[in-house]
Amino acid sequence: MTAAATGSVPPFTAANALHGLRPSTEPARTRRERRARERGTGERRRMGPAIPLLVAGTLAFSTTVTGVAIPADTKAKSPKPKPPVTDRGTTVREAFAEAKRAAAAAATAIRTTVAPPALYTVGQHETLPDIAARYGLSTASLLALNGLSWSTAIHAGQILKLTASGPIEPAAPPAEEPPVPQQQRHTVASGESLTSVAALYGVEAQSLLSANGFSPSSIIYPGQIVTIPPPPAPVVEAPPAEPAPQYAEVHDYAAVGLTESMAHYASIIIQVGRSMGVPDYGIVIALATAAQESTLRNLDWGDRDSVGLFQQRPSQGWGTVAQLTDPWESSRRFYGGPGVPTRGLLDIPGWQSMPLTVAAQAVQISAYPDAYAKWESSAWAWLGELS
Repeated sequence: MTAAATGSVPPFTAANALHGLRPSTEPARTRRERRARERGTGERRRMGPAIPLLVAGTLAFSTTVTGVAIPADTKAKSPKPKPPVTDRGTTVREAFAEAKRAAAAAATAIRTTVAPPALYTVGQHETLPDIAARYGLSTASLLALNGLSWSTAIHAGQILKLTASGPIEPAAPPAEEPPVPQQQRHTVASGESLTSVAALYGVEAQSLLSANGFSPSSIIYPGQIVTIPPPPAPVVEAPPAEPAPQYAEVHDYAAVGLTESMAHYASIIIQVGRSMGVPDYGIVIALATAAQESTLRNLDWGDRDSVGLFQQRPSQGWGTVAQLTDPWESSRRFYGGPGVPTRGLLDIPGWQSMPLTVAAQAVQISAYPDAYAKWESSAWAWLGELS
């Protein structure tokens, strides 16, 4: 008799729970798909059917009893616009090469279009090769124009000559200095020195240095043009206008004759001294100083920024270039004294009892003070000749 027949319920056991069940022959994938369909059918049954609301043009709207109307054409995301394809241009190396070519072309244009001025004031950190390249000049020609050597250093504020001729300031001497004859210029050849050039023309090496504003340490180079001073003139005895004072240090140097240009500037030095009441010995000191510094020439160039008869330097407080290239004003500033803005000869205590070299050095502060001595005899002769 079974449990159903007797009306009693058999106890629940694992065996009873599995009684009558048969294993499913449906594949696992099919079961998963069926269960997914059943879940979707149940979801649609709960939400109810979709109800169309509006059709207008190409836009369709729909909703359900629990949903919100959404434009159909806004559901899809718009694709992001792709950035336009641009040309990356040249490589970094090509860009640098192009910039270098442009800079070279600009420099060439400057050199070919900008005419060099007569004078140029050196700026901070500038060098001679930089200045020469800027105006299309060679460094050698720039050195020659200014009487400089390859070892000479320039400084800010120094005035350089960039052209072979041309005025430096409106102020000009009363009489124009005659040009140096062509035969008094010499183009340096390879292997030549200052000594050999001086011997070639029969002049003293020191006279050659003074005529070109050189110092004993200056170096000349092939192609440089140097000025040859006139050969020594016959000895001219100084007239006994006034005996040389006992304190004068007279050396046995031959007196040098005056050219027309030298006589012009020597006369100015004498006239300025006379007008200021300077004794003859003071005028002799001034003449010898100017002869050593410029060979009695009103130079518009010199060592560093030195200019004029006495090679006075604007950077050392002597005055402007215009003042120092005015022979009347430069002479007045050399003498000094009351009313003169510079410390000159008359401001040196006891100058009358000093040897000429010491008195001149006290004013000029030269690197070669003994060089003034060789002009003392000539200065006395010039004073007697032009007074």
